[in-house]
Amino acid sequence: MNNAWDVLVERGFVYQSTDADAMKKMLGEAPQTFYIGFDPTGSSLHIGHLLPIMAMRWLQKCGHRPLALVGGGTAMIGDPSGKTEARPIMTVETIDANVESIKGQLARFLEFGEGKAQIVNNANWLRDVKFLDFLRDIGSLFSVNKMLTAESVKLRLQNTLSFLEFSYPLLQAFDFNHLCKEHNCRFEFGGQDQWGNIVAGVDLTRRLQQKEVFGATFPLLLKADGTKFGKTAGGAVWLDANRTSPFEYYQFWRNVDDGDVQRLLGYFTALPMDEVRRLGSLPSPQINRAKEILAYEATALAHGADVAAQAYLAACTQFGFADPNGTIETSSAVAKISAASANDAIPAIDLTAAELGEGIGLLTLMVKAGLCASNGDARRLVQGGGCYLGETRLEDPKMAITPAIFAENNGEIMLRAGKKARKRVILK
Repeated sequence: MNNAWDVLVERGFVYQSTDADAMKKMLGEAPQTFYIGFDPTGSSLHIGHLLPIMAMRWLQKCGHRPLALVGGGTAMIGDPSGKTEARPIMTVETIDANVESIKGQLARFLEFGEGKAQIVNNANWLRDVKFLDFLRDIGSLFSVNKMLTAESVKLRLQNTLSFLEFSYPLLQAFDFNHLCKEHNCRFEFGGQDQWGNIVAGVDLTRRLQQKEVFGATFPLLLKADGTKFGKTAGGAVWLDANRTSPFEYYQFWRNVDDGDVQRLLGYFTALPMDEVRRLGSLPSPQINRAKEILAYEATALAHGADVAAQAYLAACTQFGFADPNGTIETSSAVAKISAASANDAIPAIDLTAAELGEGIGLLTLMVKAGLCASNGDARRLVQGGGCYLGETRLEDPKMAITPAIFAENNGEIMLRAGKKARKRVILK
């Protein structure tokens, strides 16, 4: 089995570590327990959370046990790391509801069960901590002088940093200590902005548990132009299908910059790295096939292979296939999806022979198909040149769609309104 540390390094996940050689040695000798924290500040995770989730997947694939910590306790304070102002204070009820939503999303990426991944909620041990006991037992082990050197603290001191937020690193450090004590957790991983908190946890846990524990961070994910990855003009790209549809999710990955493709394939797919490097170095326009592969693989992880295939076919039907003849080799399952099946991804309605009769008016059928709100809308669409039967523009608002037209098209026609809205009409 591959050493998990080597896998993470090769795929670009490691930014900083407390002791790389020791971590590689331990991860190569025996199964280890590690943890990564997720702040339940919203009801859904977003693409910004995916890098640590993918790292957890690789560690688990290499035989190690993930603890996914949801911060039901720490969210009551809010992590100041990477923030220029205080987070809004949330109610306990909101935090708990967010925790439940996040649990379901993590289950798509990790294998949960006895001896496998486990979700832990720090509300279970932090909400009952007594303030004076915590100050005496934990606060006494922290140096304010050292805490003031943390970049996250320096940034906030330029404005205002409350004592509430200043105490956050103590709580996160206490989490590592608790997980080491209760679960023999020896590793903490997190985003680049978590380095100060992770180091504090390593120091505290080593002192209290008398064990060697380690920490590492992942790089800040930026686009080729230096801007933050995972944001669109409409805001964050969410894992919740009700907030970002699978089609929109697919399109986000499909539209990444050429210069980001290789790095993102390494992070967000399970493709072998030699294939990642080959696909990521394709010239334009072939690089668009690598983007299709990235989009399919990322969408399959978040929403399932069937949904990813539908999104792939729907997008390619609208905008074209980058490699319709399959000339670019890939181990991705997207290679098995035939371009000929693209129409199956387009929504359809059934039309009975009785409804068709000797012929049904084009305007009536456009409304029935949901492509227009009314006959008047349909008439204006036709007169404006935006109505198509297959690839043929229809120009007569009085046209009737007859049984003969269905017969010529094997019992199924394609209606299109404008460039994107399509609907299959199947004669039953």
